[in-house]
Amino acid sequence: MSEVYGVRRDRLRERCAATGTAGALVSRPANVRYLAGGAPWGAVLLLGPAEDVLLCPREPTGTDGEGHPDEGLRLTVLPGSAGDPAVAAADLARSAGGTSLAVEEHHLTVARHRALRSVAPRLDLVDLGFAVEQLRVVKDEEEIACLRIAAEITDQALGELLESILVGRTERHLALELERRLIDHGADGPAFRTSVATGPHSGRRGHHPTDRRVEEGDFLSVCVGADYRGYRCEIGRTFVIGTSPAQWQIELYDLVFAAQRAAREALTPGAACRDVDRAARQILDAAGHGEGLAPLTGHGVGLEIDEDPQLAPAAMGKLDACVPVTVEPGVHLPGRGGVRIDDTLVVRQEADGGPELLTITTKELLAL
Repeated sequence: MSEVYGVRRDRLRERCAATGTAGALVSRPANVRYLAGGAPWGAVLLLGPAEDVLLCPREPTGTDGEGHPDEGLRLTVLPGSAGDPAVAAADLARSAGGTSLAVEEHHLTVARHRALRSVAPRLDLVDLGFAVEQLRVVKDEEEIACLRIAAEITDQALGELLESILVGRTERHLALELERRLIDHGADGPAFRTSVATGPHSGRRGHHPTDRRVEEGDFLSVCVGADYRGYRCEIGRTFVIGTSPAQWQIELYDLVFAAQRAAREALTPGAACRDVDRAARQILDAAGHGEGLAPLTGHGVGLEIDEDPQLAPAAMGKLDACVPVTVEPGVHLPGRGGVRIDDTLVVRQEADGGPELLTITTKELLAL
């Protein structure tokens, strides 16, 4: 993989050169990991014309959760009293004779930016913008393989939970059990805070689990994902507890399922992101659920759970092949509950079979 990280850094170096900057200081953790292979939290990457330096606040552990730093980097571990690695990197760039340095202004605080200027007052600091995030959008097959394993772990954990007794248990307890099962199956941890929502809470996007207990006849909606070697996936499913679903539950589920299927089928290279959102949204809107829908139908995933592209009404971009995204429409009826169905997929050419579904837990409306 060493050459992969070197190629990524060279691509960023080319972007810097095109804007007239000799080097870049990368501080956003996901971007550091993308370019360096792995690093302790708080590490920064200094990209220079001659060599690239990873400045770390402590010795890297090399664990799967942290990743292994690329051997092609010069590794500098700062002593505990050395302060901010970003400031140390700016000082290093100054001492190497640099005249300009691109920085991630969207990640740096005002205080941190001032500290960089104070240590290197003659260094021209320019905004790198979202250059690294843009490089991260299209994944290579090694990255997709990590996402595929993360999805397998998530499917296993969810499948086991569904085989257990659920009535009488709290949302909070079920969420904690899911996260434990993720780790038991090899995850480094949950990709995000697990959401378990029952009864009137079901169908809410981003619901934080409470002490409400599962009751017969409830909708139960779950949103969970594994973090595997830094790569994060997401799955969301909705079930009925303990009895045959009521007619209104069947109708609402079928509606959300149809919206999700329409958006999944729209995932083709070259498709406008807003058109994928529209494919799901117009079905829900036509059924009278236009108000209260989530601001987006899906988003990219990778080293972060919420990356570009955004599948939203105002999104401007188009999809490329090898871009992993979620498709997660939902409807929540206040006081009654609702349905969310959420998958992680990879955009693929039609000749390659179309969108690759990573999360394969059944989407049948099961009565548990």
